[in-house]
Amino acid sequence: MVVRTQKYTRKRARETDRISLTVNGQVCTMEVGTAPHQIDPAHTLAYTLRETLGLTGTKVSCDHGACGSCTILIDGKAALSCMTLTVECEGKRITTIEGLGDPGTGALDPLQQAFVDHTAFQCGFCTPGMIMSAKALLGENPSPTEEEVKEGLSGNFCRCISHYHVVKAVLAASCKGR
Repeated sequence: MVVRTQKYTRKRARETDRISLTVNGQVCTMEVGTAPHQIDPAHTLAYTLRETLGLTGTKVSCDHGACGSCTILIDGKAALSCMTLTVECEGKRITTIEGLGDPGTGALDPLQQAFVDHTAFQCGFCTPGMIMSAKALLGENPSPTEEEVKEGLSGNFCRCISHYHVVKAVLAASCKGR
């Protein structure tokens, strides 16, 4: 005689996974999952910034971490947002190009103003990533040499201009330029 038993499984009610990160000074709490209103675990930070939060200043060019256009700051350090999963940013402080400057007055960050003053951009597509890389550099080294600026921006590529305008702008914004 064969006795068959039926297995009864009970699904436990599972709390929705959430992540919380601070973007440009504002706490963002998002549900993680695959539903349309959730952050997919496979979404990059670049995707979340642009498509979910509407912060389109962060550019995506190569989408492979080679050009630097998507550079943002994570806890003050330069990071490639196209190579960072949003779910890895739990509890982190994210700064994008939109987070620079004075939100009250609308004044540009001194580094942004230096880019304007030194004509350190043409089409502007790569400019946010360059500014964010330079911001990280100046955060670690407020008075870099020309060689240190070149090294600090070595991961950012632009096909429109000569990088000497960018180097001059960064040096002008540094403590040496003030």
